[in-house]
Amino acid sequence: MYGLTDPPEAASGHLPPEGTPPADGQSPVGGGTGQEKYVSNSPARRAWRRFRRNKLGFYSLVLFCALVALSLCAELISNDRPLLVRYEGGYYFPMVKDYSEKTFGGDFDTRTDYLDPYIQERLSRGGNFAIYTLNPYGPNTLNYFAKEPNPSRPTRDNLLGTDDRGRDLLAQLIYGFRVSVLFALALTVTGVLLGMLTGALQGYFGGKTDLLFQRFMEIWGSMPELYLLIIFSAIFAPSVALLLILLSLFGWMGLSDYVRAEFLRNRQMDYVRAARALGVGNLQIIWRHILPNSLTPVVTFLPFRMSGAILALTSLDFLGLGVPPGTPSLGELLSQGKNSIDAWWISLSTFAVLVMTLLLLTFMGDALRDAMDPRKAD
Repeated sequence: MYGLTDPPEAASGHLPPEGTPPADGQSPVGGGTGQEKYVSNSPARRAWRRFRRNKLGFYSLVLFCALVALSLCAELISNDRPLLVRYEGGYYFPMVKDYSEKTFGGDFDTRTDYLDPYIQERLSRGGNFAIYTLNPYGPNTLNYFAKEPNPSRPTRDNLLGTDDRGRDLLAQLIYGFRVSVLFALALTVTGVLLGMLTGALQGYFGGKTDLLFQRFMEIWGSMPELYLLIIFSAIFAPSVALLLILLSLFGWMGLSDYVRAEFLRNRQMDYVRAARALGVGNLQIIWRHILPNSLTPVVTFLPFRMSGAILALTSLDFLGLGVPPGTPSLGELLSQGKNSIDAWWISLSTFAVLVMTLLLLTFMGDALRDAMDPRKAD
């Protein structure tokens, strides 16, 4: 059985003589030993090789993915509940189940506060122990035992200090980063799907379909997005889902124009005319033939759209129009920093996280743009 990396001639049993140059779309591998194999040299592989050669963009992708992976495991990194508790011969998992304070010798039948000095003292007696996360604070944990009034500056207990409510700033940044990235990813995916759908319909069918969509986009784009957000925020209870829907209604039009232009160009190609002559349906032509050749602007703009979504969420949170109160938010922390000028650690830490995130996405976008450029040499 011939492998996927063998040349096409191998399927018929007729291999080309040694020294024969590879066919189009294939590259030799083997170092000139006479045992060369031929690997696929598709546009996607060539773009990936160009992307990897851009060290700044590639390492930005690696670092960004690592930060996102860590934020997805935030409960295992920053949490006010221990990972494991051993008390009087029994083992307890507070992250999985709530335990009453009476379970650990307390007086009240309420959820255990594992940062209470009395509970910590009981969990350290004899053979008892508790294994805490690296940062023993959750996003909404209040430090009732701080030695300074809130917001308090960085200390050994709170490495980045606390905000104006006494919440640990490091925990706020970890969870706020996760909320921002996941929201930006959801908004980007929704905008890309809507933009690709509308752009494909306009570019492929043209004529009245294109004209109607263009007039609709002109009217829809002239609506005041910020005022609509203010109105809906006053009518409905703030929620991440509502914010995602409202921003998605306006976030697809920019990409739609690029996809439309690609479809207008590609529908005139010979391979599309050949598919029509063979009786291939419109849906199959769009999905299998034109769309794969029209993805360059879609892929290129992905990091920039994510950075724009993060900035949009941060700006709305800064104005008080974003996520519900109590949700970790970079914009809310920036607002606290503005209101508490003396608490420099709030603004500095939040600004550093925001700038680092946007820089990583920008470096990735620049590298991806160069990688998707067919004029760039391999």
